[in-house]
Parts: sequence; C-alpha cells; structure tokens
Amino acid sequence: MSTRINQAQPYALGLFRMVIGLLFACHGAATLFGVLGKEQAEAGAWPGWYAAVIQLVGGCLVLLGLGTRIAALVASGSMAYAYFNVHQPEGLFPMENGGEAAAIFCWAFLLIVFNGPGALALDRLIGSRGTREPERRERPAAVTA
Repeated sequence: MSTRINQAQPYALGLFRMVIGLLFACHGAATLFGVLGKEQAEAGAWPGWYAAVIQLVGGCLVLLGLGTRIAALVASGSMAYAYFNVHQPEGLFPMENGGEAAAIFCWAFLLIVFNGPGALALDRLIGSRGTREPERRERPAAVTA
C-alpha cells in the first residue's frame, strides 16, 4: 500500500498545485475585472491592484506549472505581505482579522516552492525537451604500440 501512495505522490502534488493556482488566479481576476462577486480595483492602486496582478499571473503560472517555484515564491511572499501589513494589524489571529486565505495561500505556495511542481507541469515537459541525448556507446580507444 505504501508504495502505491508513494507512486501517486507526484500526481497528488500536481493536482494540489493546479487547484491552489486556479483559486489564486480567480482571486486576481475577481479583483482586476470586478467578477465573481468582487469589486474591481482601481488600476494602479497600492497594494490591491498590484496584489491582484500577482495573483492572476502567479496563479496562472502555478496552475500551468510554468516557472513554478519562482512564481510560487513571489505568490507566497505577496501573501505574507498581505497578512502582516493588511490583516494582522486588525487582530493577532487569522480568525480575528480575516486573513485565513492569505495565511493558507502563503503556506501552500511555500510548500510548492520546496516540493516542486509535481506531475503534469509544463516545467517538466519543457525541461525534458532536447536534453535527452541518444545513448552513445564509446568504442574502446585503439591501442598503439
């Protein structure tokens, strides 16, 4: 049983990455375009509009598994900033200050940074192209006397 779970781990991590990326991108789209029940942020307004751009772009990159670790690191950092500068002044704990999503996204993206994109990532597809050389059998060097 344990080996089956271990074999499924890259796929579970890949699905985790895709779900987190999709949810994060939806937050960004909602703020940038005023959809999904959210008000549209004023273009260029700090920090909301910039956070929404990071959410949309970073979420899409993580969803696709493209530049995953860097995108996840930026996304994690943006959520840490959101938690400590926007939510935490309102109360110590996430339940008090409305920062649950920021805290969860921050740690989820940090997990992706350290564990990689898992299976089904474009990083792996692109990374494997052109790097596999056909195996060459070297002939033994000619012995000269």
